[in-house]
Amino acid sequence: MVAERLTLAGCVFPDVEAEALLLAAGDDHRRQEYFLRRRESGEPMAWITGFTSFCGCSVKVATGVYVPRPHSENLAMRAASVLPQHGRAIDLGTGNGAVALVMQSLRPEAKVMGVECDHVAAECARSNQVTVAEGDLFAPVPRSWWGGVDVITGVLPYVPTRELAYLPHDVLAFEPRRALDGGDDGLGLVGRACQEAPRWLRPGGHLLMEVGGDQANRVHALLQTLGLDLVELLRDEDHDLRGLHAVLGTSS
Repeated sequence: MVAERLTLAGCVFPDVEAEALLLAAGDDHRRQEYFLRRRESGEPMAWITGFTSFCGCSVKVATGVYVPRPHSENLAMRAASVLPQHGRAIDLGTGNGAVALVMQSLRPEAKVMGVECDHVAAECARSNQVTVAEGDLFAPVPRSWWGGVDVITGVLPYVPTRELAYLPHDVLAFEPRRALDGGDDGLGLVGRACQEAPRWLRPGGHLLMEVGGDQANRVHALLQTLGLDLVELLRDEDHDLRGLHAVLGTSS
């Protein structure tokens, strides 16, 4: 019954979602119906159950907070792999803290700081045991970290404003616009983050940013002017661009 209603609502994985909703609601039939109606309206599953899976970890997601996507997992795992055991990492736009949590889990001796401008999201990240500084990009990061950061990550908004209309209806209806809208060319915050990153990175430090569409060439050109060398473009299973990995030149 639940799976059938989710199928009619257009859910891609109705059986999986039905099981998750029933588990979250327990034996309370009114609660089951309440959760089901929320999902039928298009509300993200993670907001209803309070959790989502990211890199095999169950992470909390508060209502109103951007839900981390599976395509960001490659970036998170790559970042953790290049973070020294006792290194330092900054996760810009940390949201619920998923990327930072992966780095911290795989490098428990490292210092990982999430940065978030939205207070609700910052509190959600803290509930996931992530250290969070609230503010705009690098503004709240202690100056003592200047020039000594090993890894900087960023899952920042990169969808051009004019292309927001092409996103799925439920995404536009529910998820925070500030987590999606990247400005005229989609690179408003991404560009700023790239420009500011070199002063925070140590020579040989890593920058991993999420981008998409046709943004690779533009971001690559910007990185070159900043002394950052492109290591690899990160793509998903369909070979769609999902991010980039760059390193600060040792002479920078």
